[in-house]
Amino acid sequence: MFNEKMKLSSFILFLALVSVISCGDKPKPEVTPWGETIGEDGAPVEQVDSGASKVSLDDIVDAGEMIMLTISGPETYYDYRGHGMGVQYLLCEKFAQKLGVSLRVEVCKDSAEVMKRLADGEGDIAVFSDYSQWKVADAKGNIATELKNWYKPELVAQVKQEMHSMLSIGMVKRHVYPFMLNRKDAVISRYDALFRQYAPVAGCDWTLIAAQCYQESCFDPRAHSWAGACGLMQIMPGTADLLGLSRAQIYEPEANIAAACKYMAQLQGKFSDIPVRGERLKFALACYNGGYHHIRDAMALAKKNGRNPQRWSDVREFVLGLQSPRYYNDPVVKNGYMRGSETVDYVDKIIDRWNQYRGATRGKYGSGVNATPKRSKHKNKWVKEN
Repeated sequence: MFNEKMKLSSFILFLALVSVISCGDKPKPEVTPWGETIGEDGAPVEQVDSGASKVSLDDIVDAGEMIMLTISGPETYYDYRGHGMGVQYLLCEKFAQKLGVSLRVEVCKDSAEVMKRLADGEGDIAVFSDYSQWKVADAKGNIATELKNWYKPELVAQVKQEMHSMLSIGMVKRHVYPFMLNRKDAVISRYDALFRQYAPVAGCDWTLIAAQCYQESCFDPRAHSWAGACGLMQIMPGTADLLGLSRAQIYEPEANIAAACKYMAQLQGKFSDIPVRGERLKFALACYNGGYHHIRDAMALAKKNGRNPQRWSDVREFVLGLQSPRYYNDPVVKNGYMRGSETVDYVDKIIDRWNQYRGATRGKYGSGVNATPKRSKHKNKWVKEN
């Protein structure tokens, strides 16, 4: 598959996710990340051979960084709200921490590019998902020694549990508030006045912002997630910086809502190619949760497959599709795997809740609660578009 020179320059380590499979009363030996089989006494059974290479452990430590070459996938690596995810990535990260260095990820388009860049000295460790291997170019064999001393079979299960916890909604520290504060008086929350004040900035109905806020934090102004999202609208600190929202104000309800509405306006502006306003709102919501570039990837897939890239009901299918290798490995996809089901669920729940809020508040606020003001083409005054 690869030429002899590349074989000699690579020190092959096989990564197999640890599984204990019963075979009668005698369990099968476990396998380390680099392919060594561990016997019943815990000692390696099969040793691996090292070859010539350009990288040594000292090089990595001196640089203060280990470079991981990989391809996008749910097991290898993907970006989740600005954080790296994937079992193999998290294992590499733990190994890098053991060495006292940072981990940098370089995502390649395929395994051939990974191997070429490894052979060219552009990375220290290569991780694949298709045949579950790690490869490193180990000049002195010290990397292998460190791996053997560091690795414990329970690490894989530990990493999986950590990732599950991080991706769980339970990691958002918040109180749960009722769906509506007062149905009789059509009060959604104690922040309704702020939603009504700043929703025009977002160019949408205030009850949509209320529905989004419920989805993000259940109206808890102190909510925060493991990823660093803060406040009522779960704004990431980096996004807050871009919006001019200071860290000191990030938990303040008015400042947080105002910034989120500004952000929703910016996201809709990124979809000026979508002519229907209602569709733009759905795409903006999807971006708020899943990221702009992933949504553009899904739009490119929709277009390639003969669907309408400007209609959310068509594009949502490919947002879900970005969880499948068939789609996230497609040449038109530039940003790889994403947790598409989470984003689709996010949009669906907000739209459903918005419809309920509109119905519940219509009597109090009139039939135009779902409207955004716009200037009439026929009269020199503002009118409501229903």
